[in-house]
Amino acid sequence: MSKLLPIEENEQIVGYFFDCPGCGMAHAPYVQPYKNEVGASWTFNGDFDKPTFAPSILAKIERSDGKAMVCHSFVVEGKIQFLGDCTHALAGQTVDIPEQN
Repeated sequence: MSKLLPIEENEQIVGYFFDCPGCGMAHAPYVQPYKNEVGASWTFNGDFDKPTFAPSILAKIERSDGKAMVCHSFVVEGKIQFLGDCTHALAGQTVDIPEQN
């Protein structure tokens, strides 16, 4: 099993999904700008078992109750290092990226 699910566009891999146990969402760091537009992109070490993406991944999610959730992390060698500004229970902790189902 892999920890990443490729995102394809025009038969080319442009990014990868991984499940985040902190916020319960999938994060999708793009290794090329989305739809060839100018935008954020990350470096990827090419290792599907111990992926590393840089720079950090910041997700701000507006919840249905109107509160914002923040998930901010570094992904290094297959582990998610949650930063202190996360608003979920895993803030400040490091966990393995879960395997894709």
